[in-house]
Amino acid sequence: MMSANVLVVDDELDIRELIQEILLDEGYKVTVAASASEAKIARTKQEFDLILLDIWMPETDGISLLKEWSDNDQLNSAVVMMSGHGTVDTAIESTHLGAANFIEKPLSITKLLRTVEEALTKRKPKLSSGKTSNLTSFVSIGHSELIQNLRKELKRTALVDSPMLLVGETGTGRLAYAHFLHDISQRAINPCIDLDAAVLTAANTEEQIFGQEDSDSVLPGFFEQAEAGTLIINHLSDLNDRAQQILQNILENKVFVRVNGKNEYTINSRVIAIVNEDYMDDVMSGKLKRELLSNLNIQTVHIPSLREHAEDVPDFIKFYVDQFVESQQLIYRRFSVAAQNRLRNFPWPGNLRELQSIIRRLLVKGCDDDVTLDELEKEFKTEEASMEPFVKQDLLSLPLREAREQFERAYLQQQLILCDGKVGKLAKRVGVERTHLYRKLKALNISLEKK
Repeated sequence: MMSANVLVVDDELDIRELIQEILLDEGYKVTVAASASEAKIARTKQEFDLILLDIWMPETDGISLLKEWSDNDQLNSAVVMMSGHGTVDTAIESTHLGAANFIEKPLSITKLLRTVEEALTKRKPKLSSGKTSNLTSFVSIGHSELIQNLRKELKRTALVDSPMLLVGETGTGRLAYAHFLHDISQRAINPCIDLDAAVLTAANTEEQIFGQEDSDSVLPGFFEQAEAGTLIINHLSDLNDRAQQILQNILENKVFVRVNGKNEYTINSRVIAIVNEDYMDDVMSGKLKRELLSNLNIQTVHIPSLREHAEDVPDFIKFYVDQFVESQQLIYRRFSVAAQNRLRNFPWPGNLRELQSIIRRLLVKGCDDDVTLDELEKEFKTEEASMEPFVKQDLLSLPLREAREQFERAYLQQQLILCDGKVGKLAKRVGVERTHLYRKLKALNISLEKK
């Protein structure tokens, strides 16, 4: 869904620009609107996969606009509501009108991105039995012994209807493998629901997991949505303490009661939890409850890093090239033997996600039929080029404030090159929260190329 079309509707210029920068950096196509009227015009020009809609706007507020779209059967996009003054009632109302989720301002970048991803995932049509979605199609790629054994292990695991853990590095396709497990299980004809741990807050945990009811309506929770199917919990270690306790109780007792409800319902859904390689560190630190883990690791499957099966890289190159040519109408390019060999021997810290990204950039930027080794090396931004200093003057001759500014600018410019111009990667590399980093880059007049 990385090429999804997103419409951001907010009357505050700073908020619009911030969200636009973040989503562009993640590979989304972004259109902005400052009012309900501009949003309506934008929707007449193109279709959007997702709309981020502010509630409090002059003239027409977000709830009224959402209701208008819902009443007129025009809600063909996933909608996430935003507000700095939201209440539980507001969130419930927007959900009843068709919104996929609700996020509060000031925005948490992590929660924003995960909420966007979750809303887009939920928008995808449910799979029919025996059919494979685009999300899982790459599972069949790769002929190495390691990947062939992984597919066999997944097929064996799918036959045992118990909670399980999928363990692996970021970017290895863990979520896709989780969906593949659902697709080949006896639950395949029923829903497969994604729950990203970051969407649960201390304020909404019970409503999101259990669901909520009032006098005339019912808002189903994640377990109810996944009835007789599969609930995939991504980034398990990020679950708040209350959510972990609730999940533990559900797994042990198999029953729940909706918020404000009286009736007890039996749980009939399989839980697949996704964790990082270092999840035991989270257990040791107390971030991840050992008791919860003991209820989930009935079965554990390790998803290998790309460097562990580098011989499969040419297969993935062909797969991603064909995928981009078909889905995004990019020009087909052939990777030379030398270029393929270079890609096979690259360490791929970002795994398949990183390989996919560099292939897309080469298809977008290139004009020749073949991707050469020289062109590829330019994309990698070799260490020699990246280490060329930007600071040409003696910092010791400058006042402290000016010297610090010169150093920060040079440091961030160099790091940005190493991160392919991606602020998300830069934030992780330098250890700075992304919102603060955007402000810092703006203050230092470091421009970000929009693609």
